[in-house]
Amino acid sequence: MDIKLLNVIVSQFNIDVSNVMFKPITQGYINDTFLVESNSESKYILQRINCNVFKNVIGLHKNMNKALKKLKANDYTELNLLKTRANQDYYLHDANFWRLITFIPKSVAYNFTSNTKTAFEAGRIIGRFHQLLKDEDVNSYEITLPNLNNLPYRIAEFQQSLDNTSSDIKASANLEIVFAKRHLNDFESFYNANLPERICHNDTKLNNLLFNQNNIGLCLIDLDTIMKGYFHYDFGDTVRTVVSESNEDEKELSKIKFNIHLFEAFINGISSNGSFLNKMEIEYLPISCALMPFMHGLRALTDYLNGNVYYKVSYPEQNLDRCKSLFQFAKLALDKQADIKTIIDNNL
Repeated sequence: MDIKLLNVIVSQFNIDVSNVMFKPITQGYINDTFLVESNSESKYILQRINCNVFKNVIGLHKNMNKALKKLKANDYTELNLLKTRANQDYYLHDANFWRLITFIPKSVAYNFTSNTKTAFEAGRIIGRFHQLLKDEDVNSYEITLPNLNNLPYRIAEFQQSLDNTSSDIKASANLEIVFAKRHLNDFESFYNANLPERICHNDTKLNNLLFNQNNIGLCLIDLDTIMKGYFHYDFGDTVRTVVSESNEDEKELSKIKFNIHLFEAFINGISSNGSFLNKMEIEYLPISCALMPFMHGLRALTDYLNGNVYYKVSYPEQNLDRCKSLFQFAKLALDKQADIKTIIDNNL
């Protein structure tokens, strides 16, 4: 961490920069993120945007501002992009885009939960986000990450990685490759269902939701991926991280559970926003509980086969461990389709 550089960066924004301190935030896989504290007692989030992933930074911020305008008009979020002294949403330094975001005080995020109130609030916040944005023109938002949650595209990437990697690497992931091939066609009907597109967050894991000190949900954060998609992407991603108290790279697969009580609380949270989904969308909610972990697992497996070029890893097999964990959760979600459907039918 180059403190001198970070000081140069924050000095470009309209904030008090006297005695600024920086603390790395390491939970994300993509951007470099720092908590910024100063004498003014205000806190901020400073991020260097990973341009290898986000190639359209201007479009990304256009989408964020468009969604935030609608959300803030309805008292949904206190999140703001701070302007530079040149009145820009970002500062460009040595081909790196930097931005500064308000830090919401007295807020907390969870990696997982065992609390039904937290699960309910997660559902309520996800539902409110979609309810408020349901009338947005999806085509007025730019596609900043093409094919992000497009499983057919991810399958093609996976198949290409099998052709390009060594036999030793493939042997080390043989069970996962077999599992992937066995389930590649399980989700074909979802992509043929002609579901309505909505403005989605597209990365709604639990730790991208903020709560206050009374465990009331506040808002979604990490808005880089806002663009059009299907409600099921946000639904399935949140379910994956709300109903299982295990890390994404959990090595002891027996620890991975699908807590049906947390799931029911989550569904009740969504339904507290009233009806905003059509009949066909509701019909495909159960399979999306397996779709999203399967897709994330397939992406982790593909990255492992490609030599860990996309996700940050702290050891060589971490992507393979992520894949194993995510595939295990996908299997549980497939096994529980009847129970999942019953809860959804009774509460949505």
